[in-house]
Amino acid sequence: MKTIQGVLWDNDGVLVNTEQLFYEANRDLLLPYGVDLTPKQFFDWFLDNNYGAWHVLLGQGHAIELVERLRAERTVLFAQRLRQARQLAMPGIGQVLAALRPHVAMGVVTSAYAQHFQISHAATGMLPHFDFVLTREMYGESKPAPDGYQLGLQRLGLAAAQCVAVEDSPRGLRAARAAGLECIIVRNHMNREHAFDDAFCVVESSAELGAVLASFVPGMAPAHPLPPRKLEAFL
Repeated sequence: MKTIQGVLWDNDGVLVNTEQLFYEANRDLLLPYGVDLTPKQFFDWFLDNNYGAWHVLLGQGHAIELVERLRAERTVLFAQRLRQARQLAMPGIGQVLAALRPHVAMGVVTSAYAQHFQISHAATGMLPHFDFVLTREMYGESKPAPDGYQLGLQRLGLAAAQCVAVEDSPRGLRAARAAGLECIIVRNHMNREHAFDDAFCVVESSAELGAVLASFVPGMAPAHPLPPRKLEAFL
């Protein structure tokens, strides 16, 4: 059975429920230009292929200056909506982190910028569980490039074979795999239809995630153990 000494965590959609707010910020900025961004387009363009929606405006003949202005407005709008939101922590994830913390090293590798990351965690109480946080400004190419996870492994001082990543997006999965990491995918309403064939396993809740991670740590009992047959299906 695989054993681990470290876990590298994605943030949005895994630790905090922020992807819907980011979708809405993009949708609302694009609507005045006749672009009605759908959830499927958001998933495909942002969470899978990582090229966003600005190409639509450029394809309509708008100047790059408009894109730059809207990008800056999105930064402000998303920050406002994060501040207005309540209960951003994903249900049950705090308990998983608290249970793991005495046993493994942990860090965050996120595509979020530091400003948005700090706002989203203002009231989660999660940050003391992590040895470090790598936000978008702190590494080279964004996911699906492996740069963030490679730097995360350096910060942990561990080999990829000694760690796992926890993600919720196709681009995050590709980044983790490119860095040599096994990757656990957490289901949420954004990624419900995607197959994630290259994932180590796909879990449906924080309780399932905690049980799978606990199975990798010798001597650690999960707070909510899975039935043996279901755990065997993952492992």
